[in-house]
Amino acid sequence: MAVVGVLALQGSYNEHMAALRRIGVRGVEVRKPEQLLGVDSLIIPGGESTTMAKLANYHNMFPALREFVGGGKPVWGTCAGLIFLANKAVGIKTGGQELVGGLDCTVHRNFFGSQLQSFETELSVPKLAEKEGGNDTCRGVFIRAPAILEVGSDVEVLADCPVPANRPSITISSGDGAEEEVYSKDRVIVAVRQGNILATAFHPELTSDSRWHRYFLGMDKESHAKAFSALSLSSSSIDAEDLPKNKPLDLPIFE
Repeated sequence: MAVVGVLALQGSYNEHMAALRRIGVRGVEVRKPEQLLGVDSLIIPGGESTTMAKLANYHNMFPALREFVGGGKPVWGTCAGLIFLANKAVGIKTGGQELVGGLDCTVHRNFFGSQLQSFETELSVPKLAEKEGGNDTCRGVFIRAPAILEVGSDVEVLADCPVPANRPSITISSGDGAEEEVYSKDRVIVAVRQGNILATAFHPELTSDSRWHRYFLGMDKESHAKAFSALSLSSSSIDAEDLPKNKPLDLPIFE
């Protein structure tokens, strides 16, 4: 059975562990780099991204996390986890914030405003429903949430939502230090997938809908299938002419 790691430095890791238990999956709390060696996939939960980054630095997690993501194992970031996985983040605190990277997108750290602007809404998720069944919508819980401003060509958009009317103006500093408006669309991206990376700006672990967790587990099965296919292809490419002529091919013996 696949073992799912949950980064347990800060944030809603307990809720993800509970969500995994509800669907009969073994979850393991991850706090040290070496613990990543024992898991097949990883969830980076929501929380306070700056605090999580400081704790990840303290435990020297960033090199191991980057290696894990780059190695092709499935990784899912929710809320602050999305920020961690983005290649670029704006709206961050003075002094910057270290990122794991790997997801070709630009994310705004507090797109929807402060804690007081947290909200819930129904999201249209036809691709999730196609894979996992159920309704074409899911409940999105946004808590001081980020959002994805733009994505690369290899990134699949799984959900977006209307920009709230009370959203604060989104600005970043340009190269010369001047402030400029960078987002004026009426919808914003809140869920994406790029290869082995899944990212959601909201918190599926805070709802009873287990489809996002099942979808993520399906990514793990896909990665194992691809690895097995590559191994089979590599094995079949051995030319029989290259085998020793005077020794029969050894076969496994089952007793």
